[in-house]
Amino acid sequence: MAAKGAAKGSLNAKNLEVLGAARLAELLILLCEGNNASKRLLRLAMAEHKGPGEMVRELRKRLASIARSGSLLDNHQRDDLLQELERHRQALSGPIAAHDAALAVELLWELLELSEGLIERCDASDGVVRDWFHQVSASLGQVASKAPGSSQALADQVYAAVVSNGYGQFDPIVRDLGPALGAEGLAHLRLRLESLRQRSTGATEAKAQPNLVVSIAMLAIADVLGDAEAYLAEYRDHHPEALMVPAIAAKVAERLTNAGRAEEALTLLQAADPALRQRRAGAEAWCDARLAALDALGRGEEAQAQRLEFALRELSGRHLRDYLKRLPAFEDMPAEERALDLVAEHDDPEEALWFLLHWPEPHRAARLVLDTPQPLNGDRYILLAPLAELLEKPHPLAASRCLRAMIDFTLKLARSKRYSHAARHLETCHRLASSIENWGELADHRSYVAQLWRDHGRKYGFWSEVPIKILSELESEPEAKSKAEAKAKAKAVVDPSRESKGLGSPGPAAAEAGSVQLGLC
Repeated sequence: MAAKGAAKGSLNAKNLEVLGAARLAELLILLCEGNNASKRLLRLAMAEHKGPGEMVRELRKRLASIARSGSLLDNHQRDDLLQELERHRQALSGPIAAHDAALAVELLWELLELSEGLIERCDASDGVVRDWFHQVSASLGQVASKAPGSSQALADQVYAAVVSNGYGQFDPIVRDLGPALGAEGLAHLRLRLESLRQRSTGATEAKAQPNLVVSIAMLAIADVLGDAEAYLAEYRDHHPEALMVPAIAAKVAERLTNAGRAEEALTLLQAADPALRQRRAGAEAWCDARLAALDALGRGEEAQAQRLEFALRELSGRHLRDYLKRLPAFEDMPAEERALDLVAEHDDPEEALWFLLHWPEPHRAARLVLDTPQPLNGDRYILLAPLAELLEKPHPLAASRCLRAMIDFTLKLARSKRYSHAARHLETCHRLASSIENWGELADHRSYVAQLWRDHGRKYGFWSEVPIKILSELESEPEAKSKAEAKAKAKAVVDPSRESKGLGSPGPAAAEAGSVQLGLC
């Protein structure tokens, strides 16, 4: 019965209906007092009730108000405004577009025109505002493809956006509006862009920015049209040096391959080979583009050789899996074993451990951890913490070395913010010690803790986080033992009035639990 009564008292739409429209209206007015955002939401709801025409009038007023405003916005104000504008975007691409698509297009353009001013009013370094305007651009493209109108006029609007793209807010505008522009609109846009390029040709470096704007837009037009030749020509005729950059060559080659020109793609890629030009940047995209061209030409063996070579050189799990997947039945397992052996012998042990962690391959990872002569980098907790977790059960000794590396780094550099994590790692080492019979070249756990105390005994911020059971084992260190006892007494006296209330002390288990701070290093 209690649960049923609670349900009847819950604040939900069904339960509030019993108050009636008049009472709910009074409450809404009361709640909106002094809250302009809520008032605007109510006005929009009333406008929606009256129909699309009223919604348009309300939206125009609000967009004009935002355009006039110049005040700076903090992150909270920015997020509130974006939430409001998102409701407007949904209204424009939904009920208003259904009522009058051409009018919705007009208002979506007005919404996009707010972008520069709004980005300048915000701390837009995280790209949140810019990315939201990309959503508006996508909505505009969808609505514009259903709206009547001149494709040339629309192309002129796209051109104006392209040349005023100061913050990247219009980056996808050509792609999004391409279907609505059609062949005629895109041809008109090309003419205007080419005219701009001719005017800026030979200009000083300070005035040469239009060339880059034109090139980006021309490439987007070529993609919309699926015109691989135009995409290639944009680089070949205006920026030939860019075709030597592996990442750019990969983009062009991909389009040539899709257009049935895989041989040309291979020739282009060969000229931009990152191995010849000592450029690792873009190497993965270059490799993928070459693989696509080889597969398109039926040169499967050559493609397989490149997959394996790239996988082992760059430690790419994706390429190794793709290579193994294409092998004949019963050949994949031996090939995988050979490949993983070679991964473990890679010149960069950290990169090899990262690969083996995510494959996952704990046995070779453990062997690499223990055989690596140089100390592990304890600052790479993003690698060592999950690696230690992977190795805990099958290879506790290797896991302990990972954990000790993070502990040693934290204490040697006195990274106090990591003390709680280092203490947690030490407790894990304590737990793993009972399952380790042969410590090899590593000091056993008791000796390691004693050495930590001798080297860092004054770092009380760390030792105050260490569980009592570990401190108590330091029998040869009287100061540590006394601190452990003092710590236990301090944890017992949680509330000075505890004994008078007959509550007693929390007991060692509770004190111990309270000393462990959970979290990631």
